[in-house]
Parts: sequence; C-alpha cells; structure tokens
Amino acid sequence: MPARISHIGCFCLLLTVLFQQALAASKPAERTALVIGNAKYEAAVGPLRNTANDAKEVAKTLRDLGFAVIEKHDVTRDQLLKAVVEFRATLTGAGVGLFYYAGHGISVAGSNYLLPVKSGYSPEGADDVTLRLLAETKLFNVEQAVADMKSSGARCNLVILDACRTTAVARTGRARDAASPGGLSEMKPPAGSLIAFATDAGQTALDGDGTNGLYTEELLKHLRTPGLTVEQVFKRTRAGVLERSNGGQIPAEYSRLVGDDIYLAGQPAAVAATIPAVMPPAALPVPESTPRTAPPAPPPAPVLPTLASLMKLAHAGKAAECVEGLQQLAQAKGPGDYATEPIEVLLDRVKDDLKDATQSSPAVESSAATCELLLKALRDCLPPDHAQKIPFTAKALNRQGDALLLMGRADEALDAYNAALPLTPEDSYIRYNRGRAHLALGNTTEAKADFTEAASPRYKQLKARKLAEEALAKLR
Repeated sequence: MPARISHIGCFCLLLTVLFQQALAASKPAERTALVIGNAKYEAAVGPLRNTANDAKEVAKTLRDLGFAVIEKHDVTRDQLLKAVVEFRATLTGAGVGLFYYAGHGISVAGSNYLLPVKSGYSPEGADDVTLRLLAETKLFNVEQAVADMKSSGARCNLVILDACRTTAVARTGRARDAASPGGLSEMKPPAGSLIAFATDAGQTALDGDGTNGLYTEELLKHLRTPGLTVEQVFKRTRAGVLERSNGGQIPAEYSRLVGDDIYLAGQPAAVAATIPAVMPPAALPVPESTPRTAPPAPPPAPVLPTLASLMKLAHAGKAAECVEGLQQLAQAKGPGDYATEPIEVLLDRVKDDLKDATQSSPAVESSAATCELLLKALRDCLPPDHAQKIPFTAKALNRQGDALLLMGRADEALDAYNAALPLTPEDSYIRYNRGRAHLALGNTTEAKADFTEAASPRYKQLKARKLAEEALAKLR
C-alpha cells in the first residue's frame, strides 16, 4: 500500500508540473513585436539601402529588451498579411505590442499604405476611384493594422513607421513634379496607442548616410536608454534627427497613450543615499599593520591635435586620421569653426580624384569612403547653425553619389543625391547627377524629368546645364 501511495503521489506531481508548463507556454508574452524591413523593391518603386539593417537592428534591440519578436524582410503583400495575422495572435493580454516598419510608404486619398515588394502598384493615369482601389488591393493599409492591434487586447500599442522615403509611385500621372510633397498623412490613433513617423506628415525622410537610416539610428540610441518613458524616447529621437538634419527632418508622433508610464529599457535606477550612524569609514583609525598608500595620480590629459597637424593630414589625403582628430577636438571643445578648413580640403581632394574618373578604381572607392567620413565630421564637428554645414553636407553627399555611381551602385547613389538635393535645391549639378542615377537604374521617365529641370535657364551653372542638354539629346 505505501508503494502504491508513493506511485500515486509521483503521478500527481508529474501532472502538476506538466500543467504548469502548459500554462506557461500558453501565457502570452508581456511584450511582443512585429518588425518588417523592405529593401529589395523593383526599379519603378526604388530599392532602399538601409531598411534591412534598420529592421535587423530594431529586432535585436527589442529582443534584448524582452520582446518576443516576429521579424520579416522583403515581404510581398500576402506575406505581410500573413505576418500581421501571426502577430495579432500574440497581442491578447500583452502589456506592449509594437509594430515597426522600414520601407516605402505612401498616402492615397488621405489613407496611409505600406508598399510590399513586387506589389505591381502603378498610379500612372489612374483617376481617384481607381487609385484608391489599386491601393486597397495592391498595398497594405496601415490604419487597418492599427485597428487590429487595438482590438486584439494589448494594453499599449506602438506603431513606428520609418516609411516616408521618396518614391516615384507616390506621384500620380497628374502630378509628376519631382518636387511635389510625398510622405504620409496625419493619423489619429485609438486610445492606448502611439503612432510615430520618421518625419512629419506630408514630408519625406532621409535614408541616412551610414549603416542605418537617420531616424532609426537615433531611435535605437534611446530605445536602449534605461529610465526613459515611451514618450521621452520619441522626444529625444526627434531632437537628434532635427539636429543632424539641420532642421530638414522633424519626426512626429500622434499619441493617445493612457495609464502608467512605460519604460522600455527599465525604470530609473534608485539612488541609494545611506547616512552612516557612526563616523565615516575615512575617519576610522587605520591599524598599524595596514600600509598607507597614496591615491593614484590622475591620468595625464590627452594631447589634442592642432589645426596645423589636421591640415597636414587633410592635404596628404589621410581622411580617417584627419576626421578622427576633428572628432577628438569636438569631444574636448565642442563643435566649432576649426573643422571648416580641413573638411574643405578633403572635399576638394575628392573632387579632384573623381574629376576624370570613368569607372571604379581604388581612388574612386577611397573617395566614397572619404565622403562617408566627412558626413560624420560635419555632423559632429560643425555647429548646427554654421554657415557652411548645409552646403558642405550637400557637396559630400553629391560627391559620394558620384563615386557610388562609378562603382556600379546606382541605387545607393540615388539615395545620396536625394539627400543632397533638398539641402541645396539651386544646384543644377545635383539634379543632373540624380538623372544619371535614374538612367542607370532604368528609370527613363525620372531621368528625363531631372535632365529637363537641370537644363533650365534659371540655374546658374552653365556647364551642368550643357551636360543636361546633352543627356536629353541622347534620350530623344
């Protein structure tokens, strides 16, 4: 009998363990996320350089913050719908649901749509009714995703759209002006939700000059920062993007969050202030056997580079060493006018190296790398209101585009020209160069539009106008 009771007890214990395991498996994740990165778009839409990296880094960061993450890349419409259904099933009972999307997005008839890859969406010549029908059947309606998240029961819903990049399909056949505004339309979230745009409604975002897009690069910094509420994360992201874009890109949020503050990276650490009941340890007598040692000497102050040494590096074409020295000065003294001359010398060297180049070469590749370094130096070492910051940034982006085009990376060159043109729209060379990038990608209509504009008499650069006229003649 005792043996039988023992067996019954073990069996009951096993059932209890299995039940607890099943209960834990069925318990919803406290935090859950769907992360989408679309980059490999067809030429008519325009491939993107940084969105895959953006999505991967956001997914990794969210996992580190305790999110259960569904991560997808380069999805078609059917694949996107399937991912949303899978995500929706994880939201019931969750504390935070987060949907992040990096890729192309457009507004059609006041509603916002995400562009899947291989969508077949073409607005050319469509009337308003047909356009809306095309959008609903070929694209993905963001507002439906927001409504689905709300109805699924998560207490806090966050939708982050780094989707306001320039694309030709945002313009209809009735409004193909390359300068016409794009971007997304303002959205009103339901209670308990926040919707974040990489840039304000009706505007387009920069794809970034580094590994990540400008907006997501700033967002990642603050997502990882302990002690920040959700609202503070986006406020600090906006401040960083605003400064780095010289006011050209202003992220926006539409929030109806309710309830207690949410700290994605953990609450602020409590400061423990302990008042000793007896004399402080420093005043206690030291036993005779304990040797007294002098406090360690402070480390010597770093020797900062001089402007003369930086100019020498710049003239020698040692861009990495020069920029590193500029950043050391910026960390010690803050941004300042000292950076102007070395940056200008490096920009001129890039111009000389690309002047007669007709194909990729070590010098061309070095020029592309130098432009990448210069963009970092301009961001970190010149004050936001410096008179040369915007024109120098436009030159660095334009010359980076020239180098990338010679290297056969026309899609990245197009990104560089798209970032440069809003900074100095009166520069006919940038518009002509963007036409060359479009032509290399097979976008003949867009190339012709850029060449036509670049050839306009309203521009002062006669050589650029002549080059544009010659390019147009070849297209006729």
